[in-house]
Amino acid sequence: MALIEEISPKGSVLWFRRGLRLHDNPALLKALSVKQEFYPIFIFDGLSAGVTKDTSYNRVRFLLECLQDLDEQLQQRMGKLYFIRGDPKNVFEAIHKIKPLESVSFELDPEPIWASRDNKVKTCLENCGIKWTEEISHTLWDPHEIIETNGGIPPLTYEMFLHTVSIIGAPPRPVDDPDWTGVQFGKLPQHLGDDIEVFQSIPSPEKLGYFPPKVFSEKIIEWTGGEQKALLKMNERLKVEENAFLNGFYLPNQAKPDILGPPTSQSAALCFGCLSVRKFYWAIHDMYSRIYSGHSQSNQHITGQLIWREFFYTMCVQNQYYGEMERNPICLNISWKEDVQDEIQKWENGQTGYPFIDAVMRQMHQEGWVHHVARNAVACFLTRGDLWMNWEIGLRLFLRLLLDADWCLCAGNWMWVSSSAFEQLLDCSSCVCPVSYGRRLDPQGEYIRRYIPELRNFPQEYLYEPWKAPLDVQERAGCFIGREYPDRMVDHADASQKNRRMMRDLRLSLVDDTPHCCPSNVEEVRQFMWLPESCTDHLCETEKV
Repeated sequence: MALIEEISPKGSVLWFRRGLRLHDNPALLKALSVKQEFYPIFIFDGLSAGVTKDTSYNRVRFLLECLQDLDEQLQQRMGKLYFIRGDPKNVFEAIHKIKPLESVSFELDPEPIWASRDNKVKTCLENCGIKWTEEISHTLWDPHEIIETNGGIPPLTYEMFLHTVSIIGAPPRPVDDPDWTGVQFGKLPQHLGDDIEVFQSIPSPEKLGYFPPKVFSEKIIEWTGGEQKALLKMNERLKVEENAFLNGFYLPNQAKPDILGPPTSQSAALCFGCLSVRKFYWAIHDMYSRIYSGHSQSNQHITGQLIWREFFYTMCVQNQYYGEMERNPICLNISWKEDVQDEIQKWENGQTGYPFIDAVMRQMHQEGWVHHVARNAVACFLTRGDLWMNWEIGLRLFLRLLLDADWCLCAGNWMWVSSSAFEQLLDCSSCVCPVSYGRRLDPQGEYIRRYIPELRNFPQEYLYEPWKAPLDVQERAGCFIGREYPDRMVDHADASQKNRRMMRDLRLSLVDDTPHCCPSNVEEVRQFMWLPESCTDHLCETEKV
């Protein structure tokens, strides 16, 4: 019996968290290189893939579609993905007792809020004599290497970040696809322990305790998760990028934002890792080089949105308080208005009385995604633009609703737009006007009519300012302001001017050495806010609306 146990094959586990793909997956290659029985698993622990107990139905559904796609691909290779619910430490201990493990591989989850989970698992594995490897592929560069290269501190400006990564060099290319020849998939029993649940098939969102959101109107855009879908979508996006390059511009989603058309964003696929950020980055750069025949002109900014992603990850890895205000060393402690639940609920539920803001919020609830230019508008409205409320309120909602809600990216964006960090030049003198900005992005009001059915019969001239419509116009439209659709919460012109003065007073009170991240120049602000030239004149709050 002892001899049988000695020669019994050990197992190798790939612990999927993000990185829900087979292409460009160093952790997968490491797990397969052990040449032992292979166990790919995903653990529903309320943390993995950023799916917490407060996550929305749409986000969980997208995750499950990613896992379903992985399982189908593994079944084609005579294996399967194991779906397990429980504490990861307990799961690995239970598997090891039944199927002795040689190694466990996983992708680095760089956000510090997951460090406690990972450290417990690493300690558990070491105590069990199990080797573990943590591979970097969720980011282009290793954020810790960037900090080390910058002298041990994070680069506080985007310009400094670009300088630092230029010293390191270009990000690694994607690794090769795995060779599945001879891979032996192991089999786990249906029962691992009383506190562990092994699903026989992928569970539904409802099984996990998540239920569909309130539907304001017909859902227009359907997002589908999974590696195979993500690769098809990437090819569609590359055609858009190619057309932009051929016409002499780049960043088409920013230069010509389209809030009505089918979205070409890859953010959700990158968030869950069903698309490799390195594959996407190098596909764009290689295409640029082919079109310009290796011309030496700088092409760093053609993937500027991905570089911002790297910048925020680097800023958060050593800052566990990055997602809050008071204990966050890089964030200004602004005296926001005390939480007024009625006002918060109106903003969250798309009942502010400003149709463009409300349409954005309702789309977010229904579909789990909105265009970046729209996110900036509702974020500015909640914070320094109109309501003067803490950006943490918005962060919590975005983390719950958005399919692509990376903790560090969401927090970084909210700090910037609210003038709390990463920002110095942009203040309330150039906040987003919820009327004229929306009108410029959607002149015909189609976006509003799509997501606010109450206003579908409103004439275009009053669609962005329905409170100005005479009663007979409201009657003909079948929508009375204050009854079928709410009156505006605040007068934007008055509120923004008041907030501008408070922001000015705050700036005057700051001493020169206050630690505060800020942009390098005005152009950097424009790039971050995704502001095309055509929209710039609709930012300055000098006009009355």
